[in-house]
Amino acid sequence: MKRLILLLLLVSAACQSSGSSPTSFPTPDPPESWVSPTPAATLSPDLSSYEPYTIDFLRSRAYGGGNIEVTEKVEETDSFTRYLIRYPSDGLDIHGFVNIPKGDGPFPVIVAIHGFVDPAIYETLDYTTSAIDRITQAGYIVIHPNLRGYPPSDNGDNLFRVGMSVDVLNLIALIKSEAGASELFANALPGNLGLLGHSMGGEIALRVLTLSSEIRAAVLVGTMTGDQIKNAQVLFKAFPDPAFQTELAVPPAALERISPMYYYSNITAPIQMHHGTADETVPVAWAEETCSALTSAGAQVDCLYYPEEDHTFRGRVADQFYGAVLGFYETYLSP
Repeated sequence: MKRLILLLLLVSAACQSSGSSPTSFPTPDPPESWVSPTPAATLSPDLSSYEPYTIDFLRSRAYGGGNIEVTEKVEETDSFTRYLIRYPSDGLDIHGFVNIPKGDGPFPVIVAIHGFVDPAIYETLDYTTSAIDRITQAGYIVIHPNLRGYPPSDNGDNLFRVGMSVDVLNLIALIKSEAGASELFANALPGNLGLLGHSMGGEIALRVLTLSSEIRAAVLVGTMTGDQIKNAQVLFKAFPDPAFQTELAVPPAALERISPMYYYSNITAPIQMHHGTADETVPVAWAEETCSALTSAGAQVDCLYYPEEDHTFRGRVADQFYGAVLGFYETYLSP
Protein backbone atom coordinates (compact mmCIF):
# COMPACT_ATOMS: atom_id res chain seq x y z
CA MET A 1 0.00 0.00 0.00
CA LYS A 2 2.87 2.40 0.86
CA ARG A 3 4.44 1.84 -2.56
CA LEU A 4 1.08 2.27 -4.35
CA ILE A 5 0.57 5.64 -2.68
CA LEU A 6 4.10 6.72 -3.58
CA LEU A 7 3.62 5.68 -7.19
CA LEU A 8 0.45 7.74 -7.48
CA LEU A 9 2.36 10.75 -6.14
CA LEU A 10 5.24 10.14 -8.52
CA VAL A 11 3.01 9.85 -11.57
CA SER A 12 1.41 13.20 -10.80
CA ALA A 13 4.82 14.84 -10.40
CA ALA A 14 6.44 13.32 -13.44
CA CYS A 15 4.58 15.54 -15.90
CA GLN A 16 5.78 18.70 -14.16
CA SER A 17 9.03 20.49 -14.94
CA SER A 18 10.89 22.45 -12.28
CA GLY A 19 13.67 24.94 -12.84
CA SER A 20 16.14 24.74 -15.69
CA SER A 21 15.74 22.05 -18.32
CA PRO A 22 18.44 19.74 -19.69
CA THR A 23 20.03 20.71 -22.98
CA SER A 24 18.81 18.81 -26.03
CA PHE A 25 21.90 17.77 -27.96
CA PRO A 26 21.91 17.37 -31.73
CA THR A 27 21.61 13.75 -32.87
CA PRO A 28 25.10 12.21 -32.60
CA ASP A 29 26.81 10.42 -35.44
CA PRO A 30 26.05 6.68 -35.54
CA PRO A 31 28.21 4.98 -32.89
CA GLU A 32 30.90 2.54 -33.83
CA SER A 33 30.52 -1.10 -32.83
CA TRP A 34 31.67 -1.87 -29.32
CA VAL A 35 35.16 -3.26 -29.02
CA SER A 36 36.32 -4.35 -25.59
CA PRO A 37 39.60 -2.43 -25.10
CA THR A 38 42.60 -2.97 -22.88
CA PRO A 39 43.89 0.08 -20.97
CA ALA A 40 47.47 1.17 -21.52
CA ALA A 41 49.76 0.15 -18.68
CA THR A 42 51.65 3.44 -18.33
CA LEU A 43 51.72 6.98 -19.63
CA SER A 44 54.67 8.04 -21.73
CA PRO A 45 56.44 11.21 -20.49
CA ASP A 46 54.68 13.50 -22.99
CA LEU A 47 51.32 12.36 -21.60
CA SER A 48 52.15 13.01 -17.96
CA SER A 49 50.03 16.17 -17.86
CA TYR A 50 46.94 13.96 -18.12
CA GLU A 51 47.85 11.85 -15.09
CA PRO A 52 45.54 13.72 -12.62
CA TYR A 53 42.54 12.78 -14.80
CA THR A 54 43.26 9.06 -14.92
CA ILE A 55 41.20 6.47 -13.11
CA ASP A 56 44.27 5.08 -11.36
CA PHE A 57 45.26 8.50 -10.00
CA LEU A 58 41.72 9.32 -8.89
CA ARG A 59 41.49 5.99 -7.07
CA SER A 60 44.71 6.69 -5.20
CA ARG A 61 43.94 10.18 -3.86
CA ALA A 62 42.00 11.25 -0.76
CA TYR A 63 38.59 12.97 -0.66
CA GLY A 64 36.66 15.03 1.85
CA GLY A 65 37.79 17.70 4.26
CA GLY A 66 35.64 20.50 5.66
CA ASN A 67 31.92 20.14 6.21
CA ILE A 68 28.52 20.48 4.57
CA GLU A 69 27.01 23.81 5.59
CA VAL A 70 23.33 24.76 5.50
CA THR A 71 22.97 28.21 3.95
CA GLU A 72 19.19 28.48 4.04
CA LYS A 73 16.07 26.52 4.89
CA VAL A 74 13.92 27.04 1.81
CA GLU A 75 10.90 24.76 2.16
CA GLU A 76 9.10 22.55 4.62
CA THR A 77 6.37 20.10 3.65
CA ASP A 78 4.47 17.46 5.59
CA SER A 79 7.06 14.85 4.58
CA PHE A 80 10.44 16.59 4.24
CA THR A 81 12.46 19.77 4.70
CA ARG A 82 14.59 21.29 1.91
CA TYR A 83 17.83 23.15 2.63
CA LEU A 84 20.28 24.96 0.41
CA ILE A 85 23.81 23.77 1.17
CA ARG A 86 27.42 24.35 0.25
CA TYR A 87 30.58 22.34 0.80
CA PRO A 88 34.27 22.51 -0.15
CA SER A 89 35.67 20.50 -3.05
CA ASP A 90 39.38 20.85 -3.81
CA GLY A 91 39.35 24.54 -2.86
CA LEU A 92 36.04 25.34 -4.58
CA ASP A 93 32.71 26.18 -2.97
CA ILE A 94 30.06 23.80 -4.32
CA HIS A 95 26.40 24.63 -3.74
CA GLY A 96 23.21 22.60 -4.02
CA PHE A 97 20.24 21.43 -2.00
CA VAL A 98 19.28 18.52 0.20
CA ASN A 99 15.90 17.04 1.09
CA ILE A 100 15.67 15.55 4.59
CA PRO A 101 12.64 13.30 5.28
CA LYS A 102 10.72 13.83 8.49
CA GLY A 103 10.89 11.04 11.03
CA ASP A 104 13.50 9.16 12.98
CA GLY A 105 14.95 7.14 10.11
CA PRO A 106 17.50 5.85 9.64
CA PHE A 107 17.37 7.07 6.05
CA PRO A 108 19.57 5.86 3.17
CA VAL A 109 21.26 8.66 1.22
CA ILE A 110 21.08 9.22 -2.54
CA VAL A 111 23.34 11.66 -4.40
CA ALA A 112 21.48 13.00 -7.46
CA ILE A 113 23.65 14.22 -10.37
CA HIS A 114 22.05 16.49 -12.93
CA GLY A 115 22.59 16.49 -16.69
CA PHE A 116 24.06 19.17 -18.92
CA VAL A 117 22.30 22.53 -18.78
CA ASP A 118 23.59 25.82 -20.16
CA PRO A 119 25.17 27.36 -17.02
CA ALA A 120 23.81 30.77 -18.01
CA ILE A 121 20.22 29.60 -17.36
CA TYR A 122 20.87 27.00 -14.65
CA GLU A 123 18.90 27.14 -11.38
CA THR A 124 19.75 25.25 -8.21
CA LEU A 125 16.24 23.78 -8.06
CA ASP A 126 16.63 22.41 -11.55
CA TYR A 127 14.58 20.08 -13.74
CA THR A 128 15.26 17.07 -11.48
CA THR A 129 13.65 18.64 -8.41
CA SER A 130 10.17 17.09 -8.69
CA ALA A 131 11.65 13.60 -9.08
CA ILE A 132 14.01 14.16 -6.14
CA ASP A 133 11.08 15.30 -3.99
CA ARG A 134 9.15 12.12 -4.68
CA ILE A 135 12.13 9.87 -4.00
CA THR A 136 12.53 11.72 -0.70
CA GLN A 137 8.91 10.94 0.13
CA ALA A 138 9.78 7.26 -0.21
CA GLY A 139 12.15 7.62 2.74
CA TYR A 140 15.51 8.74 1.33
CA ILE A 141 17.74 11.69 2.06
CA VAL A 142 18.50 13.08 -1.40
CA ILE A 143 21.35 15.56 -1.89
CA HIS A 144 21.78 17.40 -5.17
CA PRO A 145 25.07 19.24 -5.81
CA ASN A 146 25.18 21.95 -8.47
CA LEU A 147 28.70 20.80 -9.38
CA ARG A 148 31.46 23.16 -10.45
CA GLY A 149 30.65 25.69 -13.13
CA TYR A 150 26.96 25.82 -12.23
CA PRO A 151 26.16 29.03 -10.29
CA PRO A 152 26.44 29.78 -7.48
CA SER A 153 29.13 27.07 -7.33
CA ASP A 154 32.67 28.09 -8.20
CA ASN A 155 34.20 27.14 -11.52
CA GLY A 156 37.33 25.04 -11.86
CA ASP A 157 39.26 22.50 -13.88
CA ASN A 158 36.81 20.01 -15.38
CA LEU A 159 38.41 18.21 -18.30
CA PHE A 160 36.20 15.22 -19.20
CA ARG A 161 33.89 16.09 -16.23
CA VAL A 162 36.63 14.75 -13.92
CA GLY A 163 36.29 17.85 -11.75
CA MET A 164 32.57 17.22 -11.36
CA SER A 165 33.30 13.60 -10.47
CA VAL A 166 35.69 14.86 -7.79
CA ASP A 167 32.91 17.12 -6.47
CA VAL A 168 30.69 14.05 -6.06
CA LEU A 169 33.46 12.02 -4.40
CA ASN A 170 34.24 14.84 -1.96
CA LEU A 171 30.53 15.07 -1.14
CA ILE A 172 30.31 11.32 -0.50
CA ALA A 173 33.28 11.51 1.87
CA LEU A 174 31.65 14.39 3.78
CA ILE A 175 28.31 12.59 4.04
CA LYS A 176 30.01 9.57 5.55
CA SER A 177 32.03 11.66 8.01
CA GLU A 178 29.00 13.72 9.12
CA ALA A 179 26.43 10.94 9.46
CA GLY A 180 25.26 10.90 13.07
CA ALA A 181 27.63 13.74 13.92
CA SER A 182 25.81 16.71 12.36
CA GLU A 183 22.22 17.86 12.74
CA LEU A 184 21.69 17.67 8.98
CA PHE A 185 22.64 13.99 8.76
CA ALA A 186 21.71 12.89 12.28
CA ASN A 187 19.35 10.22 10.90
CA ALA A 188 21.40 9.28 7.83
CA LEU A 189 22.39 5.72 7.01
CA PRO A 190 25.66 6.40 5.14
CA GLY A 191 26.44 2.74 4.62
CA ASN A 192 23.39 2.60 2.33
CA LEU A 193 24.49 5.15 -0.26
CA GLY A 194 23.03 5.41 -3.77
CA LEU A 195 23.50 7.43 -6.94
CA LEU A 196 20.98 8.85 -9.39
CA GLY A 197 22.47 10.23 -12.61
CA HIS A 198 20.69 11.67 -15.65
CA SER A 199 22.39 12.18 -19.03
CA MET A 200 25.76 13.85 -18.30
CA GLY A 201 25.10 12.95 -14.67
CA GLY A 202 25.10 9.31 -15.75
CA GLU A 203 28.54 9.75 -17.29
CA ILE A 204 29.78 11.24 -14.00
CA ALA A 205 28.16 8.38 -12.07
CA LEU A 206 29.91 5.80 -14.26
CA ARG A 207 33.27 7.34 -13.37
CA VAL A 208 32.39 7.54 -9.67
CA LEU A 209 31.35 3.88 -9.72
CA THR A 210 34.77 2.86 -11.06
CA LEU A 211 36.47 4.88 -8.30
CA SER A 212 34.43 4.22 -5.15
CA SER A 213 33.31 1.05 -3.43
CA GLU A 214 31.07 3.09 -1.10
CA ILE A 215 28.11 3.04 -3.53
CA ARG A 216 25.47 0.39 -2.85
CA ALA A 217 23.18 1.07 -5.85
CA ALA A 218 23.13 3.37 -8.89
CA VAL A 219 20.32 4.40 -11.25
CA LEU A 220 21.36 5.83 -14.62
CA VAL A 221 18.72 7.56 -16.76
CA GLY A 222 19.30 8.48 -20.41
CA THR A 223 22.96 8.19 -19.57
CA MET A 224 25.87 9.31 -21.65
CA THR A 225 28.65 6.77 -21.98
CA GLY A 226 32.00 5.86 -20.45
CA ASP A 227 33.59 6.67 -23.82
CA GLN A 228 34.96 10.17 -23.38
CA ILE A 229 35.41 10.91 -27.08
CA LYS A 230 31.76 10.17 -27.88
CA ASN A 231 30.67 12.38 -25.00
CA ALA A 232 32.99 15.22 -26.04
CA GLN A 233 31.70 15.07 -29.61
CA VAL A 234 28.06 15.38 -28.65
CA LEU A 235 28.71 18.05 -26.01
CA PHE A 236 30.75 20.17 -28.43
CA LYS A 237 27.97 20.00 -31.04
CA ALA A 238 25.43 21.14 -28.45
CA PHE A 239 27.54 23.78 -26.73
CA PRO A 240 30.73 24.83 -28.56
CA ASP A 241 32.83 25.36 -25.46
CA PRO A 242 36.58 25.25 -26.30
CA ALA A 243 37.03 22.81 -23.40
CA PHE A 244 35.12 20.14 -25.33
CA GLN A 245 37.32 20.78 -28.37
CA THR A 246 40.36 20.32 -26.12
CA GLU A 247 39.01 16.93 -25.07
CA LEU A 248 38.76 15.81 -28.68
CA ALA A 249 42.50 16.44 -29.10
CA VAL A 250 43.61 14.27 -26.16
CA PRO A 251 45.88 11.40 -27.33
CA PRO A 252 44.31 7.92 -27.41
CA ALA A 253 46.92 6.56 -25.00
CA ALA A 254 45.75 9.04 -22.36
CA LEU A 255 42.08 8.39 -23.09
CA GLU A 256 42.61 4.72 -22.33
CA ARG A 257 43.46 5.68 -18.75
CA ILE A 258 40.86 8.43 -18.41
CA SER A 259 37.70 6.87 -19.87
CA PRO A 260 35.59 4.89 -17.38
CA MET A 261 34.67 2.30 -20.03
CA TYR A 262 38.11 0.74 -19.67
CA TYR A 263 37.59 0.22 -15.93
CA TYR A 264 34.06 -1.16 -15.61
CA SER A 265 35.53 -4.25 -13.93
CA ASN A 266 36.17 -2.02 -10.88
CA ILE A 267 32.43 -1.51 -10.32
CA THR A 268 30.97 -3.26 -7.29
CA ALA A 269 27.50 -1.66 -7.06
CA PRO A 270 24.42 -2.99 -8.87
CA ILE A 271 23.22 -0.65 -11.62
CA GLN A 272 19.79 -0.03 -13.10
CA MET A 273 19.77 1.73 -16.50
CA HIS A 274 16.73 3.38 -18.13
CA HIS A 275 16.72 4.55 -21.75
CA GLY A 276 14.06 5.59 -24.25
CA THR A 277 14.25 4.17 -27.76
CA ALA A 278 13.26 7.58 -29.18
CA ASP A 279 15.95 9.48 -27.26
CA GLU A 280 17.45 11.97 -29.73
CA THR A 281 19.88 13.39 -27.18
CA VAL A 282 21.72 10.18 -26.26
CA PRO A 283 20.94 7.39 -28.76
CA VAL A 284 19.67 4.10 -27.42
CA ALA A 285 22.53 2.35 -29.23
CA TRP A 286 24.93 4.00 -26.76
CA ALA A 287 22.92 2.60 -23.86
CA GLU A 288 22.97 -0.86 -25.43
CA GLU A 289 26.75 -0.65 -25.83
CA THR A 290 27.18 0.50 -22.23
CA CYS A 291 24.91 -2.28 -20.96
CA SER A 292 26.86 -4.87 -22.96
CA ALA A 293 30.21 -3.53 -21.81
CA LEU A 294 29.17 -3.47 -18.14
CA THR A 295 27.88 -7.01 -18.40
CA SER A 296 31.06 -8.22 -20.11
CA ALA A 297 33.11 -6.61 -17.33
CA GLY A 298 31.19 -8.53 -14.67
CA ALA A 299 29.07 -5.68 -13.35
CA GLN A 300 25.54 -6.38 -12.14
CA VAL A 301 23.31 -4.33 -14.43
CA ASP A 302 19.62 -4.31 -15.33
CA CYS A 303 18.94 -2.42 -18.59
CA LEU A 304 15.38 -1.22 -19.15
CA TYR A 305 14.26 0.24 -22.48
CA TYR A 306 11.09 2.23 -23.10
CA PRO A 307 9.58 2.16 -26.63
CA GLU A 308 9.06 5.61 -28.14
CA GLU A 309 10.22 7.37 -24.95
CA ASP A 310 12.50 10.43 -25.17
CA HIS A 311 15.25 11.77 -22.89
CA THR A 312 13.22 12.99 -19.91
CA PHE A 313 10.85 10.16 -18.78
CA ARG A 314 7.94 12.47 -18.10
CA GLY A 315 4.36 11.53 -18.82
CA ARG A 316 3.08 8.17 -19.98
CA VAL A 317 5.92 5.94 -18.69
CA ALA A 318 6.23 7.63 -15.30
CA ASP A 319 4.47 4.90 -13.32
CA GLN A 320 6.59 2.15 -14.88
CA PHE A 321 9.80 4.16 -14.53
CA TYR A 322 9.37 5.25 -10.91
CA GLY A 323 8.07 1.87 -9.88
CA ALA A 324 11.27 0.28 -11.14
CA VAL A 325 13.51 2.94 -9.56
CA LEU A 326 11.89 2.77 -6.12
CA GLY A 327 11.82 -1.02 -6.20
CA PHE A 328 15.54 -1.09 -7.05
CA TYR A 329 16.45 1.33 -4.26
CA GLU A 330 14.28 -0.58 -1.79
CA THR A 331 16.06 -3.83 -2.67
CA TYR A 332 19.59 -2.49 -2.26
CA LEU A 333 19.34 0.51 0.08
CA SER A 334 16.49 -0.02 2.53
CA PRO A 335 17.64 -0.69 6.11
